[in-house]
Amino acid sequence: MESYETMPPPLRAAVARSMTSGRGALARRSLLRAAGLGAIGTAALTACGIPAAGRTGDATASTDHSAQEKLVHFSNWTEYIDVTDDGKHRPTLDAFTRRTGIKVAYTEDINDNVEFFGKIKPQLSAGQDTGRDLMVLTDWLAARMIRLGWVQELDPAHLPHAYANLAQRFRSPSWDPGRAYSYPWQGIATCIAYNKKATGGRRITSISQLLDDRSLKGKVAMLSEMRDTIGMTLLDMGKRPEDVDDDSFDAVVARIQKAVDAGQIRKFTGNEYTDGLSKGDIAACVAWAGDLVQLRIDDPDIEYVFPDAGFMFSTDNLMIPDKARHKTNAERLIDYYYQPQVAAQLSAYINYVCPVAGVEPYLARIDKSLAENPLIIPDASMDAKGHEFRSLGDAEDSRYEEKFSKLIGA
Repeated sequence: MESYETMPPPLRAAVARSMTSGRGALARRSLLRAAGLGAIGTAALTACGIPAAGRTGDATASTDHSAQEKLVHFSNWTEYIDVTDDGKHRPTLDAFTRRTGIKVAYTEDINDNVEFFGKIKPQLSAGQDTGRDLMVLTDWLAARMIRLGWVQELDPAHLPHAYANLAQRFRSPSWDPGRAYSYPWQGIATCIAYNKKATGGRRITSISQLLDDRSLKGKVAMLSEMRDTIGMTLLDMGKRPEDVDDDSFDAVVARIQKAVDAGQIRKFTGNEYTDGLSKGDIAACVAWAGDLVQLRIDDPDIEYVFPDAGFMFSTDNLMIPDKARHKTNAERLIDYYYQPQVAAQLSAYINYVCPVAGVEPYLARIDKSLAENPLIIPDASMDAKGHEFRSLGDAEDSRYEEKFSKLIGA
């Protein structure tokens, strides 16, 4: 197994950023809740690459023990599911067990995509069971797992609700056309956020304003996650993140570097921008939309916008690893979360973009404002603006991360 120490330096730097302030710092939701900010959904993405890998074991079909063993082992990110106030129960999982008789061994053992990949790589590369039946991976890693042949193709016969209720915007990503290997757990949107007091009441609607408006000098933040900051700037420059190449990447780095040299950008941040934004130390920033649902309730001066040029959109995805012991049980759990009433209960708690069509009336019964919130239920105009970052090969990823690390001083 390739360790953190043996990774190329750019990828080590990216992992460190993710673990301290990016997607790997997901436990921040507990801290925010303790501070009175409520259940905030995060939208951080791990932007780092992963070490090269390949299958060394056999590729024979897995034996499914679902009929004999009413169990499913589910690995997820920290605080990424509904829980009771006392933290002792997960209502949707409890209801699944009562309905099906299938017990869920639920583990919050994903802190970072790269770190988790390191956990499961030895077994998968040897063609062995990881001890997990279901896991949640961000789309760029999900794409790689499919390429490596380390996840199982899903059986549509076990997924009637998922097939019928998957929202159109999620149906056919470039890395998994037709969703043969994955279904979204939640969607993640990147946007611009600003503090009206700090901007003097002016609206901030573009990356160009962040980089060029001198009235914001020293009060701008961009994300330390490469795909979000580079992707949003690519869109502002009229380029598609789906088509990023060396020339367009270098052009974006040069543009942001100019703003850094001019003192326009205060810092590159992970999730900690929320505190600076509320205080007004950060007037405007690139932000993760999930953070803003509760933040705007607590602070009415916080506004957000999805630029006309477009925004970055990604997904965290339910996948069944190769050799999983309870594949059918895992598929039944995936399908369960695609029932609108169940999806509503989940979304009301974590405030991400819901991937389930028809969820609005059920969400409205819980909280009407959530059902009307485009940060959770995007409208058609928002859908049209969403873009994904192209999947990168190992060499590209390392090269781009090295340039990005230098840009942000990591």
